[in-house]
Amino acid sequence: MSGAAEQIELISFEIGEQEYCIDVRSVREIRGWSPTTAMPQTPDYMLGVINLRGTVIPVLDLRCRLGLGPTEPSARHVIVVIEHDARTAGLLVDAVQETFQVDAGLLQAAPTMGGSPQDRLVDAVIPLEHRMLSRLVVGSLFPAEVLQVFEALEPA
Repeated sequence: MSGAAEQIELISFEIGEQEYCIDVRSVREIRGWSPTTAMPQTPDYMLGVINLRGTVIPVLDLRCRLGLGPTEPSARHVIVVIEHDARTAGLLVDAVQETFQVDAGLLQAAPTMGGSPQDRLVDAVIPLEHRMLSRLVVGSLFPAEVLQVFEALEPA
């Protein structure tokens, strides 16, 4: 066994003044903003659905999902298309920053902040030279309400 530290490849993006990241293996593609079709009786953070080359996928407003208020989508926003547990969804973010590798040993457990929504969504913080990133738990972005939308979109 070598002494080299395990490397994790992440992709970072901005939401307001904050930087977040997810495992790059979860990312299917990155695309520009396109308007969504609203779905009835969905949570505030569900913007609606888009047609991704013949497949209808839900788009989540990640800012709103993190409890930071709603986004007013515009042409400058980006949709990060992710896959998790054979489900595909879009995450609306302000901008994608970069893909990068980091030693797994740099990840620190996210502090608990009194039960805020972010506690369940962020599992680690990564202190880098001049910035700090929060790593999101992709599976936690899909609570029961979103899973119901996935089920409604599945072919009969």
